[in-house]
Amino acid sequence: MRLFGRYDGVARPIVTYGSNPVLHRRCTEVTAFDDGLRRLVLDMFASMEAADGVGLAANQIGVDARVFVIDCPDADGEDVVGYVVNPVLTVLQPVGDDPADEVTEEGCLSVPGPYAELPRAFRARVDGVDLHGDPVTIEATGMAARCLQHEVDHLDGTVYVDRLPAELRERLLAEAAGPGGELPA
Repeated sequence: MRLFGRYDGVARPIVTYGSNPVLHRRCTEVTAFDDGLRRLVLDMFASMEAADGVGLAANQIGVDARVFVIDCPDADGEDVVGYVVNPVLTVLQPVGDDPADEVTEEGCLSVPGPYAELPRAFRARVDGVDLHGDPVTIEATGMAARCLQHEVDHLDGTVYVDRLPAELRERLLAEAAGPGGELPA
């Protein structure tokens, strides 16, 4: 699941909320496991790093494909690094004293700037495949679990602000747009 030279790709511009329809619809399943897919994943890691993010879905760089990358700490502070092609999300039951849900601030590279509190499951798992079509699983807690849920949401056409009440969503989008009134493309 880790990818040698994962930051050797080319950083691409981040698609912002409302600027490209690919961000607002379910992405297409990946069927070609070729050099183009490897290049996409490398470019996604480079784009995520350049934007100082912890996760990135393919549609955030304008690509209609069910792929995401992650480099995010879990509840224990351990880095969860990897990628998943054609992910399927499972929200997991709490273990021991873990909470079922956690409410904390969430932000998004496609809505640059503002953050808002949003409840997410504390524990989550994503099953999918790697660049060769072989099965992979990422299971995580805390912020990394939040990231898994956030990225799969993207691939389903949902940006985190879409989960917020309309008034708060509009305020955050206005804040991200800044004085000029438009989000950067």
